[in-house]
Amino acid sequence: MHKPLTVINNKKQMSITLPHRIENGHGETLIFKEIIKEPDGDKVIVEGYCAPNAGPTMHVHYKQDEGITVVKGKIGCQLFGQNPVYYSEGEEVVFLRGTPHRFWNAGEDELMISGWIKPANSIIFFLSTLYGAFKKSKTTRPDAFDAAYLMVRYKHEYDLPELPSFVKNIIMPITYAVGTLLGKYKNFTDAPKPLK
Repeated sequence: MHKPLTVINNKKQMSITLPHRIENGHGETLIFKEIIKEPDGDKVIVEGYCAPNAGPTMHVHYKQDEGITVVKGKIGCQLFGQNPVYYSEGEEVVFLRGTPHRFWNAGEDELMISGWIKPANSIIFFLSTLYGAFKKSKTTRPDAFDAAYLMVRYKHEYDLPELPSFVKNIIMPITYAVGTLLGKYKNFTDAPKPLK
């Protein structure tokens, strides 16, 4: 059963309905199932599916921890600068905030995972927008304006450590400024405020 939910982030509201399903068009599907209120922050419960070799690029959550349990298949995980580690059904991996990491389907069949992200912060908006940017571009890269919006506005929350500094510090801010001038971000008026 679907239930409406209002997420409040830094006094900015964003209405969504859970479960909330997103797909990036490149073999990744994520379902935000529920948000559990806990004394030390809200926890987002997720379910994910990846086609063989699919998975997010090296990334970091500066303000969130993330846990993944393999439900079906085999997952490869890698911390920045380290060798990959593999997990099978029933095994769990936790990525602490501030730890650059990536994961992918290391098997030949679809990977199914369950997991959590805590605290929730802007993760539902961020990943929904990112997945939408991939689908919008219809390429292996997200739409440039939407990607710049996310990378500039939420730079204190998320990062791509393998993205060249020139792109992060010059190209992204210029693209974001041009997108603002062209009115590309009118559909993001309900976006959560970024954390500092």
